[in-house]
Amino acid sequence: MIAPEMYIHMYRHLYASAYSGGMHTAPVPLARRAWTALVPDHVFDFWAERVSPTWSRRRPLARVVAREMAADDTVTLVLAANRHVRLPAPGQHLMVGAEIDGRRVARSYSPTLLPGRRVSITVKAVPGGRMSRHLVQSARIGDVLTIGEPFGTLALPVDEAPVLLLAGGSGITPMIALLRAETARGITRAITLACWVRTPGEACFVDELRTLAEAHPSLRVHIATTRAADPRFAHGRLDAATLAALVDAGSLPHAIACGSADFVAHARALCEPHAASFQAEAFSPPAAQPGEEGEAEIRLARSGTTLRVPRNQPLLVALEAAGLRPAHGCRMGICNTCACGKSAGTTRDVLTGARDPEPATALRLCVNAAAGDLVLDL
Repeated sequence: MIAPEMYIHMYRHLYASAYSGGMHTAPVPLARRAWTALVPDHVFDFWAERVSPTWSRRRPLARVVAREMAADDTVTLVLAANRHVRLPAPGQHLMVGAEIDGRRVARSYSPTLLPGRRVSITVKAVPGGRMSRHLVQSARIGDVLTIGEPFGTLALPVDEAPVLLLAGGSGITPMIALLRAETARGITRAITLACWVRTPGEACFVDELRTLAEAHPSLRVHIATTRAADPRFAHGRLDAATLAALVDAGSLPHAIACGSADFVAHARALCEPHAASFQAEAFSPPAAQPGEEGEAEIRLARSGTTLRVPRNQPLLVALEAAGLRPAHGCRMGICNTCACGKSAGTTRDVLTGARDPEPATALRLCVNAAAGDLVLDL
């Protein structure tokens, strides 16, 4: 019988050789194929993680290597990713997962790329948010997190037209990633970043943003509070007068907004008619909308379950309220984790109001509501 420490020594040698280029070029594929055939993935991972916590044959993992409080109830974590993690482009999101009270929980966060396959995420503890509160209050250096595929389409336009970045609260995180990438290349266009927070203690990256603005004359930074006033910041909400003060007269900048669903809807109404282009992501579920009162009958084809749900709620929220636990991720309509098939019925996109009566289509539960009775592939 082989002692456990011998397994560990063997795994360390074979992993370093077959997966890190330690062997000569020709034997590596042969050794890797033989090793993969002989040792199942779960056995490999069981022993490999005893050598290094993020060693895995296939799983994308990252280890917490630094943490720092960024604002009230907000922490910045630096994660060292293993070789299986596909690093995101600036402005994209990653699903970050952890085991909390015996359950696997995953949520999306906007990372910033750092040297050496490291990323940083800034997380605000949300009331009732299991993942956010775990990361802010309990995550420690050395903890290992699962990492999903990058997703999201927020990106700075390729032309040199001015850009207006609008952030509400935690919506600053993809904006700072975009801005850091742009300043690293050298800003050649006018960029205005405007961020609104409720209280001064919730403002993130204040010193960094002001340093960047001092170093780059074409960058303008506007930080405002909406509740508690503070002489360091402006005060007031996003409105037409503020927007006119932020944008030079006659210019039609590209506008990008991120924040709560209400913030994004307000920014869209103010900017979209006048901007050269408008991109947006909302990090909170859309609120229930008036004008779609009543209930709809939902039949879940796989389980044979039939239930009634409110027509003015996203299907994900309605199904969760009924005690079901559909797979989900970002809750913003961009990661597609909650996508499922619809074989009958009409749905309404809660972000745009558009209706889809087509059968045999896929829908995202987090941003679609029932406009009538439905049959879902759940």
